[in-house]
Amino acid sequence: MTSYNNSTATRTPRSQIIFCVPVPETDRSLAQSSQGPTFIGDTVPFQPSTTIKRVLNDIQKKELVLPAIQREFVWDASQIEMLFDSIMRGYPIGQFLSWKVEPDTSRLFKFYDFMRNFHEWDTPHNEQLDLPTQSVVAVLDGQQRLTALNIGLRGSFADRTPGKWVGKGSSYPVRRLYLNALAELQQDERGREFDFRMLTEKQAVAASRTSDCQLIPVSEVFDIEMMKVHELLINHGLGNDAAAGRRVYELHRAVHTEQSITFYQEESQEIERVLDIFVRVNSQGAVLSHSDLLLSIATAQWETRDARKEINTLIDRLNRIGAGFNFRRDLILKAGLVLAGITDFSFKVQNFNAENMDRLEAEWDGISASLALATELLYDFGLSSQTLPAASVLIPVAYYVHTRQLSESYRASNVDRGDRSLLKSWVLRSQVSGGIWGAGLDTLLRDLRSAIDGASGGGYPVAEIEKRMAARNKSLIMNDEEIDDLLSLAYGHQRTFAALAILFPHVNTRNVHHVDHVYPRALLARPRLKKAGLTDHEIELIQQRTNMLANLELLEGPENIGKSDVDPATWLRSRYSPEHVGTHMELHKLPTLPVDVRDFNDFFEQRSKLLRDHIKDVLGSHINLPAN
Repeated sequence: MTSYNNSTATRTPRSQIIFCVPVPETDRSLAQSSQGPTFIGDTVPFQPSTTIKRVLNDIQKKELVLPAIQREFVWDASQIEMLFDSIMRGYPIGQFLSWKVEPDTSRLFKFYDFMRNFHEWDTPHNEQLDLPTQSVVAVLDGQQRLTALNIGLRGSFADRTPGKWVGKGSSYPVRRLYLNALAELQQDERGREFDFRMLTEKQAVAASRTSDCQLIPVSEVFDIEMMKVHELLINHGLGNDAAAGRRVYELHRAVHTEQSITFYQEESQEIERVLDIFVRVNSQGAVLSHSDLLLSIATAQWETRDARKEINTLIDRLNRIGAGFNFRRDLILKAGLVLAGITDFSFKVQNFNAENMDRLEAEWDGISASLALATELLYDFGLSSQTLPAASVLIPVAYYVHTRQLSESYRASNVDRGDRSLLKSWVLRSQVSGGIWGAGLDTLLRDLRSAIDGASGGGYPVAEIEKRMAARNKSLIMNDEEIDDLLSLAYGHQRTFAALAILFPHVNTRNVHHVDHVYPRALLARPRLKKAGLTDHEIELIQQRTNMLANLELLEGPENIGKSDVDPATWLRSRYSPEHVGTHMELHKLPTLPVDVRDFNDFFEQRSKLLRDHIKDVLGSHINLPAN
């Protein structure tokens, strides 16, 4: 294996890659005076520069591997071609980061081989390695580039031809990388100078029939020593072509001689530190999160299922329920840990160990069913991606469903009507109150799980839950300041629907409802107000109040559409009998029915007072049971 230990590099090649790490002021004098690799603190992060050939040899010998936290190879053929053009031109090709994993740490994880012969349909996944318990060097950053080098110099690439059938063998022609030794591109549309092509053997033969093309398989350059390059040129009929010879010799030098790769090696065995480094380094490309990495670890640990496929399929299923949700992978991963009963469900690598992942895999079908039913309940409560401010509420709802082993019948059962209403009330209250699902989420979820586990009556233990929440300074009882904040909610805010739904429990949220302006916005447009003779001050006041809570209500979709831009008095009287008009006004806390825009400010102030008193009744005390 190439020595990834401490020795002095022999020279600084023109294309050497340096992974720059800022040195603290207190360490700079030491770093500047040290011989050999740069020292930072007690570590020796910079490894000696080495060649592409040596690194690929280490990959071939399984001495340089991929940890489970790495994603799969995602580059396309054009990216591989561009990488080789950069190498030929002596350009830096990025930074490389490795992790020296000691035996005690390596036994906790699975490792994978680099892809050599990529086939999008037959072999899209990296092969898991059966390594003895030993220290290994794992690549944290540089997988895509090193895999591209491995494919270009040692292997093949087969992706689906656009427009061809998925899964049909002929749709995935096997291609290899070639260099056209006869021509340079003079900066083509992609900015390349060297004519690298990923081609099938048939395509290569056809292309070489033209006068300006002689293709050399790049793999042939990898397999020979410098003294054999001229023999290679002769075999391809290029023994007397100086320009072609120069290009092939340059490729050989870039692969075999140029010390173009320098690793920064992390030696810490603190898994969370390594994970954080991995996230930060990779955030320069496609942003990774802890959930991406932890999902990769789960995938490596599951024995009979593909965790990535199972979890992504479930997320797609949940997000298509009702009007649509936007649940993300980290939420579903955490929900899985909570529902599986795993004691510590915080996002730490140690919690994604083999024992916990075995448990999660074994219970996955039940967990998936509970999350689906919980999502359907949230939809029944009128919620969706547009009206659900804090998606974390899915977890305790799903845990309650899971613990009680509730079935689909729970959604409409008369027997469960009271319990369902209690659950709905709590969910909506938790969405209206700010700061419930933010900081301290794991602690809150632990308390909620414990309260549900300890429930003796079999129903949703809202009293115990609210008691525990209040002890965590997450009370659902609103004070005057919070009531003012609620009254200032505007049309379109995520909390607005939940506020109206909890304040007006007569609304059957299983039907589609819209947040409606009591007095239509179109009738409160500035030109209309000016035409009505209102003062500038009155106009500004109306403009500020138009979209606020006191001018909003919930109406069923068809009803709201039918209302259109008609003033509330005219609309109600055309739709209901006089006694039903009064009932509607009482249900929606409407003090008056303004017909003229000049009455709007009085209407707004009166309704604000009514709503303030109503909020105190509904949200200023403990458990309130909606009517449905």
